[in-house]
Amino acid sequence: MRRALLLIMLAAGGFAQAQDDRFPLPPKEWPSPVADREPFGYFLLDRLEYRTQKGADGRFWDAQAWYGGDYNRLWLKSEGLDTVGGRTEEADLQILYARRIAPFWHLQGGLRSEVRPGPTRNYGVLALQGIAPYWFAVETSAFFRGGTITGRLEAEYDQLLTQRLILQPRIDSNFSTSADPARGVGRGINDVELSLRLRYEIKREFAPYVGITWSRKLGDTADIARGRGENASSKAVVFGLRLWY
Repeated sequence: MRRALLLIMLAAGGFAQAQDDRFPLPPKEWPSPVADREPFGYFLLDRLEYRTQKGADGRFWDAQAWYGGDYNRLWLKSEGLDTVGGRTEEADLQILYARRIAPFWHLQGGLRSEVRPGPTRNYGVLALQGIAPYWFAVETSAFFRGGTITGRLEAEYDQLLTQRLILQPRIDSNFSTSADPARGVGRGINDVELSLRLRYEIKREFAPYVGITWSRKLGDTADIARGRGENASSKAVVFGLRLWY
């Protein structure tokens, strides 16, 4: 029995050698067939929009860009809001290092500079960004400054009505572990914004859109707004452009 097993193993080894001779490994100087270390860049102006609303109309931007490979990237983000005929009310810039931790998910860390409202404040950032099951695009961020933690949650979903016409529901929310009345921020969940945009992709990289937004301040943040004579909720019709390259 042992002799038979030995003969079988020797025959299998000879067959494997024959296979190796027929299909040798490529020369060592050949490049790797999987180019997953090649750096490349991406820029997305996700929302550049004009908001018509009660009171002064507004203009809003939301952009991000990154450069790197599949595993490590330098990531830049910026959001801002100003009023027509007025000053910039909100503006920030984030500079982040991103590391892929799972398919479709990046863990990000770095710095955030909040330029408006003034004076400028700097924060440490820890964020998670990616595609959740059922193709929801999700971005969660925590900002650290002193003993205070603030954060942001964003989620959106692209529903293809046709190959070019896309309906996108979206939710945004902010929170803070401490109050900052000078900036109109209370403790807890500060606000929630629900929006719906319908865009038409003239090209994949170029898509105008129209939509509606509804936002409401919550808890202590709503009380601060009312104390200033402001409304706790607002709605707007938006006209915008989405582009990337």
